[in-house]
Amino acid sequence: MTFEIAIGPNIRKSPFFDATVRDGVRSFSVYNHMYIPGHFGDPDAEYDRLVNGVAMWDVAAQRQVEVQGPDAGRLVQLLTPRNLTGTRVGQGRYVPICDHTGWLINDPVLLKLSEDRYWLSVADSDIHLWALAIARERGLHAIVSEPDVSPLAIQGPKAVEVAAALFGDWVRDLAYFGFRETTLGDIPLIVARSGWSKQGGYELYLMDRDRGTELWDSVKAAGAPFGIGPGAPNDTERLESGLISYGADMRVQDCPATPFEMGFGPLIDLDAGHDFIGRAALLQERSHGPARRRVGLFVEGDVPPPGHPLDLCRGSECVGFVSEIARSRRLGRVIGLGLLRADIGDEASGLEIDLPGGRCPVQLTGLPFIR
Repeated sequence: MTFEIAIGPNIRKSPFFDATVRDGVRSFSVYNHMYIPGHFGDPDAEYDRLVNGVAMWDVAAQRQVEVQGPDAGRLVQLLTPRNLTGTRVGQGRYVPICDHTGWLINDPVLLKLSEDRYWLSVADSDIHLWALAIARERGLHAIVSEPDVSPLAIQGPKAVEVAAALFGDWVRDLAYFGFRETTLGDIPLIVARSGWSKQGGYELYLMDRDRGTELWDSVKAAGAPFGIGPGAPNDTERLESGLISYGADMRVQDCPATPFEMGFGPLIDLDAGHDFIGRAALLQERSHGPARRRVGLFVEGDVPPPGHPLDLCRGSECVGFVSEIARSRRLGRVIGLGLLRADIGDEASGLEIDLPGGRCPVQLTGLPFIR
C-alpha cells in the first residue's frame, strides 16, 4: 500500500529541500513541524552506506533553540537534571529535559557557544515554547529564540575522511560532541562531531539558510571519492545500536517515560545542589526506584514492522510496550526496543508482543544489539 504526503506551506521546508528532491528523495516525514527525508528509493543501499561507507542526511528538522543573555547558563541548567558545571565553550552535552512531574519532554544536545549563549539541538517537541515560558516564569534575563541554523549530517565509518577533505585534518581531533565554528569557503558553519548513529560522523550546522543547496553540493562533491550518497536517519541502525528516539521510545501516545526508566541515571545529578525542573519528582523516584526499565528484544519469526507501538504481554497481563521493531540485516533477526515492568527480570519467559495478526513470542536481551 502506497501513501503520499502533501507538501504545503504549513510545514517548513529545509534549506536542503530542493537538493534532496533533485537527488531523488522518495518519501518525507514530518519532524519538529518540518519535512525530513525518509529515504531515497533504496533503503538497503542507504543502510549499507551508513554502516560500511558514508551517507549524507538532511537533518535541518533537528531545530535549534538559542538561549542568550546574562542568565542563559541559569536557564539551561534549570531545564535539565544533568549538572552542567564545568561544561566548556566548544563542548556539547546530551541533556535530558523533564517537566515538573519528572516525565521526559525532550533529549537534546546542548552546545555551549559562549558563557552567555547556548543552543539546544532538539528532538521532536516544542522546547522553544517550554524554555521561553520557564524564563518568563522565573524572571530570568535570557532571550529564547530560534537562530538561522540548519544541520546537515555526514555519517558512517568514512565520514571522517569526507570531513577532512572539506575542512582539513583538524576535524580528526574533535572529541565526541566537540565542535568548532568555521567556514567552508565563505559559508558560515559550526562543525560538530556528533550525529544520530553509532557509525561515527559529523553534523554541519549551516548558519545561512540561503546557502543550503551550495553546502549540500559541496559535501556531495567532497564525498564522491568515498562513495557518499543521500539517506536519512536509519531506524534499523538505531535499533541495532540501542539509540533512543524521543517520539518513538519515550513519549509514546499517553505513556511518557522518566529519565531513570530510559537508563539516563548516570546523567541525573540529584546531589550537586543545583535546582532544575522536575527535581522533586526525580528525588521521589530515586527513593523507590523506577517502575519500568528499558530492554532489548529478539522477536521470533520474520514479522513485518507494524509502524506503531505494541503491547508487551505475559499471559493475560500487559507488562510493558515495545516501541519499535525492525529486521536487522547484520543479525539476521527481528529486534526491538521497549519498556518493561521493572520487577520482571532478564530471564523472564512467556513474553509476547501483540501484533495485528496475533501474538508473537519475544526474548529479552541486552543493549546495544551491536557494539
